Amino acid sequence: MVSEKPKSVRKWHFDWRLGIFSGVFLPVLIALGLWQLERASEKQVLLDQWQQQSETLSWSDHLDQGLEDGQPVELVGRYSGQLHWLLDNRTREGVPGYEVLSVFYPDQGAPVVINRGWIPGERVRGRMPDFSTPEGLVSLRGRISPYPEPPVLADFPPETSWPRRVQALSPEDARRIDQAMAKHLVRLDGRQQPGGFAADWTPDLMGPQTHYGYAVQWFSLAIALTVLTLIASYRKTESGTQYPHG
Repeated sequence: MVSEKPKSVRKWHFDWRLGIFSGVFLPVLIALGLWQLERASEKQVLLDQWQQQSETLSWSDHLDQGLEDGQPVELVGRYSGQLHWLLDNRTREGVPGYEVLSVFYPDQGAPVVINRGWIPGERVRGRMPDFSTPEGLVSLRGRISPYPEPPVLADFPPETSWPRRVQALSPEDARRIDQAMAKHLVRLDGRQQPGGFAADWTPDLMGPQTHYGYAVQWFSLAIALTVLTLIASYRKTESGTQYPHG
């Protein structure tokens, strides 16, 4: 008489500790995913609204409605021929340089500081880099941005000649030039803009695609938690020993 090995089968065994864990975290993961989808929808509506405004509103209308960081704007006007700041300690790919901040006078509305992008510095620290500024009427596209904060804690005596090398530029500093200066500055949309230099900025605003990516991550975690819970709930058990007659 030959005995057979017991067979292993999977049966459902509810684990109350695993059930509580999944019951708490699964709704949270799903809620976070839905929240990210909602944020993506809101951000898309905001971007569409901003884009429509940039095409239809003048600079003075933008000022009247209020400005927000990342908001696209279009301006028509003239650069100042003299009033430029060189924002110091701006390094790209290991090369020291400056960001050029220039006063711009729109044909309508208050003057505004334009961040024209990055230029390399001279090898000799005391020598200012040469750069050109367009003359006459130009049309610019850019995005609203806050005034730059100092990259390091440093206190340097202010320069009196133009262009001025600075570690930071505050709205109060800019308004010493003109009391009507806008409270925000404008970053140019790339070097192709009139007077633009290296202006490949990191986006100031998290776009809808980023929120969609976060939503996918949360939903993926929710699916993984569900699958792991189901797998862990089915355990192998021996069906018993059988002895065939012989």
